[in-house]
Amino acid sequence: MDVPLPHLDRPFDYLVPEALDADARPGVRVKVRFAGQLVDGWLLERAESSEHPKLAYLEKVVSPVPVLSPEVARLARAVADRYAGSLADVLRLAVPPRHARAEKAVTAAEASPSEDTDADADADARAGGRAEVDPRGWRDYPAGPALLRALTDGRPARAVWSALPGEDWAERYADAVAATVAGGRGAVVVVADARDLDRLDAALTAVLGTGRHVRLTAADGPARRYRAFLTARTGEVDVVIGTRAAMFAPVRRLGLVAVWDDGDDLHAEPRAPYPHARDVLLTRAQLGDIAALVGGYARTAEAQLLVETGWAREVVADRAVVRARTPAMAPTGDDPQLARDPGAASARLPSLAWTTARDALRADLPVLVQVPRRGYVPSVACADCRAPARCPHCAGPLALPSAQGTPACRWCGRVAAAYACPECGGRRLRASVTGARRTAEELGRAFPGVPVRTSGREEVLASVPGGAGLVIATPGAEPVAEGGYGAVLLLDSWALLTRADLRAGEEALRRWMAAAALARPGTAGGRVVVVADGALAPVQALLRWDSAWFAARELAERRELGFPPAVRMASVTGAAEAVADLLAGARLPGDAEVLGPVPAEEGRERMLVRVPRSRAAAMAEALHAAAGQRSARKAADPVRLQVDPLTLF
Repeated sequence: MDVPLPHLDRPFDYLVPEALDADARPGVRVKVRFAGQLVDGWLLERAESSEHPKLAYLEKVVSPVPVLSPEVARLARAVADRYAGSLADVLRLAVPPRHARAEKAVTAAEASPSEDTDADADADARAGGRAEVDPRGWRDYPAGPALLRALTDGRPARAVWSALPGEDWAERYADAVAATVAGGRGAVVVVADARDLDRLDAALTAVLGTGRHVRLTAADGPARRYRAFLTARTGEVDVVIGTRAAMFAPVRRLGLVAVWDDGDDLHAEPRAPYPHARDVLLTRAQLGDIAALVGGYARTAEAQLLVETGWAREVVADRAVVRARTPAMAPTGDDPQLARDPGAASARLPSLAWTTARDALRADLPVLVQVPRRGYVPSVACADCRAPARCPHCAGPLALPSAQGTPACRWCGRVAAAYACPECGGRRLRASVTGARRTAEELGRAFPGVPVRTSGREEVLASVPGGAGLVIATPGAEPVAEGGYGAVLLLDSWALLTRADLRAGEEALRRWMAAAALARPGTAGGRVVVVADGALAPVQALLRWDSAWFAARELAERRELGFPPAVRMASVTGAAEAVADLLAGARLPGDAEVLGPVPAEEGRERMLVRVPRSRAAAMAEALHAAAGQRSARKAADPVRLQVDPLTLF
């Protein structure tokens, strides 16, 4: 039943009246009477008998179209168990809301499971008419052609792909999907946002042809989303691409699940039970014994864990190819640069960055400037050494309410009237991240006559022309330049590196590599300047284009400190009494550690539960059972359970 109460998270038996016998098939939406109310539900299975002596009847079959496939139902149950959630919550994410007008275009006969054999035969016929997939696009990766052959043969190959700079990742994913389709199987590919989806859509259309795949994204609206869902459910297409809404797409004869840029936080579902698209797809690959592809310019610690445990193999280029494809990179904070430009440590645009931009513009090449923030003055730093200004009481970030105001902490609210920089003793503060709009104004004055474009939340540019011009973009909004950028400047790097986040270094490297990948190779004049100390590990990984090294280093440190993904964690957030009540009723494994509390939003607190990965299922089961006990008692204060939260503190 579509009831999110944890203590009702189990199947219920109902009798099927004779009038509904033909339409009441597994996977259809129904309405049933429960506790005196008419509630929505899903028909999971038909049986001849029940162990319960007295049963009520189904009230209604909402639609005869079986939108919930057995494979997706099994996956939804596994995801609910993994994330200590309820099946009803997962099914809301897996199956889009019904749209009657869109459903009228699909007959019950086309949606019947009895046509699975015919659909499979059609898939075989489509596959048999296709030529062998050309592996030349993967020739720069020694294991790439073997991956395509495995996909064509229907083998469950699992790969973690590190893309080269300048790589058209959408074309490579289209090759992998085409290889899967050539073997008579389907594919699901999940990307982070609409811009990536448009690139993948165009690449797949070029490789597979028109009408061979559908897009599944909530941004397309209820009617188009439901129509695309039904098109996949009835087997009319073999391939579904989309944002995280597509991770449960009901593709028949599924042979490949893939995710691009799995470190992007847009892959994390903000609704309970908060599943991550990467983990849902990997669970799907494990349950169905199918192929999986996790790709990106940077590699996450979670992807590195897949490689180190042997679950997946890495697909990387040889170092000689990496050096040939990588733009010339330089930091501004290393000793040689500081010797030539002593002000590089505190300048927002050191001389190296300025001259690099000037030379690229003189060569009639575009310049990309990545700024971590939009707007004007979101934070402050020491005016002398540019060290971030932190509260002396709680170490939170300081802010200036006005240009002449007294600095105050954004976390605890205390005023730091006598603030002194712990690094140099300076007492003057200045804006440390001026944002994309102010940066565009400043660079426009520095390079008069050069067109300046901004790309950010208000307007995200997909592409820009290849001539001289300045593009100021926030992370994730960098447009593709025709022929590649002549220079890429990565400003205000400390704003990414000093965030109070376990993934700060990993996220900074991911943002930098995504921008640097848009530059021309060094042999064609491409240059990248990162305003940071060259001795920092994320900067070193960027300079060598070696995210695998950084991911292995990061995973080793987290394993030593007991942080995810080396261990599994769950957060329990709510009022202090409610959190204590839930944890007291949870029968956690004996080796579980309870950490906290730490302050959360609106006066609530958060407790963390940490267990070895082998005990993750027991932890999730215990927390879900404890939540069910509170639900059965009708406890007043709600508690939010989240397994593998993106932010720990």
